[in-house]
Amino acid sequence: MNRKVKSILLVVIVPTLYALVLRLLFGVDGWDDLFEVMSITFLFLLPTILGALTVYLSPLEKVRSLSYRMIIPWVPLLLFLILTIAIAIEGWACWLMILPVFMFTSSMGGLIGGHYKLKGKNEKINISLLVFLPFLVAPIESNLGRRTAVFEVPTYIDIKADRDAIWDNVTRVTELKESDDTGWLTEFLGFPRPVSAELNYEGVGAYRKAIFTNGLVFHETVTEYKDNELMKFTIDANPQEIPSTTLDEHVLIGGKYFDVLSGKYELEKLDDESFRLHLSSRFKMTTTFNFYAGWWGKLIMKDIQENILRVEKIRAQNISRIDKSSE
Repeated sequence: MNRKVKSILLVVIVPTLYALVLRLLFGVDGWDDLFEVMSITFLFLLPTILGALTVYLSPLEKVRSLSYRMIIPWVPLLLFLILTIAIAIEGWACWLMILPVFMFTSSMGGLIGGHYKLKGKNEKINISLLVFLPFLVAPIESNLGRRTAVFEVPTYIDIKADRDAIWDNVTRVTELKESDDTGWLTEFLGFPRPVSAELNYEGVGAYRKAIFTNGLVFHETVTEYKDNELMKFTIDANPQEIPSTTLDEHVLIGGKYFDVLSGKYELEKLDDESFRLHLSSRFKMTTTFNFYAGWWGKLIMKDIQENILRVEKIRAQNISRIDKSSE
């Protein structure tokens, strides 16, 4: 084996295998009390160590370049992500959401690895300690436990239409065609898109069924209702009803980490011809990194809600135009 091939194997394959082994260990059923994929240890510390290992194993002449130390960790990182998707132990939507963190922390790890490499001394002990650090930190993090944080996502849209036409499209949403869907983020991530919503009657205690593609259903119970003005409802998504192919376990609605709690529609009069329709939701995240998971959750819920509001606006305005033209 020539020197160049050996160097590539060391720099790319070894860090990739290290990350893959950790992913397999952190995903073993029954080891949740010690190791967990949805943890700071795995999502923030692992790519840092991968980056440090990649640069430390690189030839010294290349390590002297700052850009090399920052960018080369992305090669084994991307290879690791591709492998986990190929062997179906992770979904690509999860990796897309965590990719910015992975790239940043792996680059920081590259700087750490470069520091040890450029010192010119034998730093194998320090690198070895770094490699085994997740096995020390993960149980400590697991023992501290996950924290639950509740987030609220407010959205609104202005509509020039009759109040009745708007409210009719709030309480019940007839089937949305794929062409009606303008939610770019959820489409990009492969999340289910809204299809329809059915309400059995107008009033407190009513049952509303919000249907999405791929078997996702929100079971909603109305808790407060004022006709043509306000509708509050709780949301229950039973994870047992959702096909395993619909959502990755780490973003499963109603699962261990993410759940949607409630929603609220409110219709505000702006003037004689227009209204502002508000749609807000509350959801919870239960992780050790809610600061990041919650940020993504808000982006996704905002995209879903704005998509629904746009459809309701178009339909309400079309109905109002038809009614006026027939007068």
